[in-house]
Amino acid sequence: MPPRIYADNAATTRLSEKALEAMLPYFREEFGNPSAIHSYGVEAKKALEDARRRTAKVLGALSTEIFFTSGGTESDNWAIRGVAEQKGGKGGHIVSSRAEHNAVLKTLEKLEGEGFETTYLEPDRLGRISPEDLERSIRPDTILISLMTANNVTGTIQNVKELARVASLRRVAFHTDAVQAAGHVPVNCRDLGVDLLSVSAHKFHGPKGVGVLYAKIPRLPPPLLTGGGQERGGRSGTENVPGAVGLATALEEAAERTREAPGALEALRDRLISGILEIEGAALTGDPVNRLPGHASFVFEGIGHSARLVNSLNEAGICASSGSACSASSQEASHVLLSMGYSPREALGSLRLTLSHENTMEEAEFIIEKVRESALRHRTRPAT
Repeated sequence: MPPRIYADNAATTRLSEKALEAMLPYFREEFGNPSAIHSYGVEAKKALEDARRRTAKVLGALSTEIFFTSGGTESDNWAIRGVAEQKGGKGGHIVSSRAEHNAVLKTLEKLEGEGFETTYLEPDRLGRISPEDLERSIRPDTILISLMTANNVTGTIQNVKELARVASLRRVAFHTDAVQAAGHVPVNCRDLGVDLLSVSAHKFHGPKGVGVLYAKIPRLPPPLLTGGGQERGGRSGTENVPGAVGLATALEEAAERTREAPGALEALRDRLISGILEIEGAALTGDPVNRLPGHASFVFEGIGHSARLVNSLNEAGICASSGSACSASSQEASHVLLSMGYSPREALGSLRLTLSHENTMEEAEFIIEKVRESALRHRTRPAT
């Protein structure tokens, strides 16, 4: 059996032991519904609010601005649909980009069918959105700007602080999908100046099925889910207490790891990048400097569809991706790379390798070796 090396952390991460241990009591011993007024409910409520407070502290928010959700997709939907409803639900103008996650793009597409209009900004070759382009796109009827903090396909980190400043000066609500960024780079809602921000626990070694919507007071949009009025009326449904506890624990752990070992993951990433760029026909995608610390993404000339590379790496025991896990089985080119100016042929040859603190330099060297072997095996014509 070949060694198993996990290099697809942008898709999901292994649940940390510390987060698991923190969650376990709330599955069995302290299993109460936090809406109940008996002792089991009181303990569950206490744990939920403690998780909210801890999450808020890491994200630079107030506890009353943190709302637990089922994950990043729900948080994105709630932010975007909520603002649309808040503004009357009768149309309006929204600004986003062609490089957003489908949780944003598909939601905007749905709203367009309901009478809203969207301007999609085009990123540059490195995946960056220009503040000047954003400024020019804002109209008198613009109700929302939604631009992600860090891209899931390329790892490019946007200058969200500057983009949000443009929105603030024009008095337009600003939402950022920070699903890929939170737990990997500092994400401070107050410092960024955003109104709404989405987080998902399973991207930073927390559990699947739980996320956060940060809503700056008084920006809380109308509820996406209605019912019992949980989450202070923002999101109905019995709260996921174990999930919230696991999210808070993993987020704290990730923040502490970044403080204690700054640059450790970047060193692994940079070695991976330098080694793979020695392969003929390989090119880095995304910003070479302002990118997520564990994120290495490439296109390969002359290999056809990158599924060949991914399958070969899997046979060698390496878990990688051709792009977003949400569309891993698709034969279409990445919409993110297309928006950055790559041709369909180039975009089809994309490979994403995303590392975590659990990876080692020896694994990085092994990945480089196997990517080189696979690229040479599958090359259909010489690189130019």
